[in-house]
Amino acid sequence: MSDDDLIARFGSARQPERPPGHPVPDGVSDETVAALGELSAAFEVLEEARGHLYAFHRRSGKADLELQQAVDHLRKAGHRQLADEIDEVLVGRDVVPGLWTYQIVESYDRTYYDVWKAAVEKAERVAGGGTPHLAESDMKVQEQSSS
Repeated sequence: MSDDDLIARFGSARQPERPPGHPVPDGVSDETVAALGELSAAFEVLEEARGHLYAFHRRSGKADLELQQAVDHLRKAGHRQLADEIDEVLVGRDVVPGLWTYQIVESYDRTYYDVWKAAVEKAERVAGGGTPHLAESDMKVQEQSSS
């Protein structure tokens, strides 16, 4: 086998004999599949945004813990008054008035993310016969069947 022969080395991506992961239910139109695909794609963007929010939560918490460590080191280095002042204004501070990051995440999930998720699930159930990712499954069949 030659390293230059990619098909021999990695195998073909074409798998026409494979059944679709999620066959389109009878009575579901191509237009519905496309619309559900757009809805799914929009929800994936929201999932990505949610991931950034969780990253913000984790990074803010990590910064706070590192701040506390730095304040302790300032005290040990003989800068007690400065350390106390920084401790007083930053350690345990709300990131927005009245809220820590975990509360922002919980509120986002409860008031926005959960609503999106329920709407997508309902659309898949009502318009798509209860099957998620119909458009992606169709795309998989098309791409793996083409030559």
